[in-house]
Amino acid sequence: MRDAALDTPRGRFAALRGGRVGAPRVLALHGWLDNAASFLPLAPHLGDIELVALDLAGHGRSFHRSAEAEYGFLDYLLDVAAALDALAWRDAGLLGHSLGGAVAVLFAAVAPARVRRLALVESAGPLSGDPAQAPERMREAFERRVRPSRGPRVFADLDVAVRARMQANGLSEPAARLLVERGTRAVDGGFVWSSDPRLTWPSPLRMDEASVQAVLRAITVPVRVVMGSEHHPSLAPALREARLACLREVRVEVVPGHHHLHMETPEPVARCLADVFAEAPDD
Repeated sequence: MRDAALDTPRGRFAALRGGRVGAPRVLALHGWLDNAASFLPLAPHLGDIELVALDLAGHGRSFHRSAEAEYGFLDYLLDVAAALDALAWRDAGLLGHSLGGAVAVLFAAVAPARVRRLALVESAGPLSGDPAQAPERMREAFERRVRPSRGPRVFADLDVAVRARMQANGLSEPAARLLVERGTRAVDGGFVWSSDPRLTWPSPLRMDEASVQAVLRAITVPVRVVMGSEHHPSLAPALREARLACLREVRVEVVPGHHHLHMETPEPVARCLADVFAEAPDD
């Protein structure tokens, strides 16, 4: 895959682009604090498609939002629409991992005419919150935003950053290195993460579970879900099953692995997705 840039009214998105022009179009959306390199191991196994893996705003090499802006789901939905417009894609299949899957779910619900197929890896929609905890969540978000930020952590070299990423996410060295090489920038004394530090701030609001399930019921396109056998703590198995039952047309595959299985074991994940985007070439 090759580097690409998408200039939009919202800012410049960095991306990785590959495949055959004229084949089914797929926009890939990565997880929280990852970047487009998340899809590099998977891309060669996805068959005859045209793939664009986006660095979400604030991630990788894409722009950071302005000081007064937030990284909320509505903003991400507007970003996806802007990216599709910049590509001159009327519609596309969406492939999302984790946070990217949550964004893809919401986009499929609110802009169904722009989504042909939906494939989710380790995702079943956005995190939900208990309404009773809303005051405390808002307080934490407020206090973090008025507190002065510390300077970024400086890594002496990329190997140190790779080890930090391996420890944080349980990634193998090759997978961590892919993310680190795209997700750092050089500074005096070493390297820092290129992602916007505000991405780690607590969210002021979360949808309640009933709202998330209503969104899932609104999706009309076929959905393929690939989950790792090692359950991620962000989504309990019972809750995951309740959510997936809301989808009108869904097929679920479970593959041995953990949250980043599309990076660690790309071939079995790709086999689960082999027929998802195999359709007539796009106009």
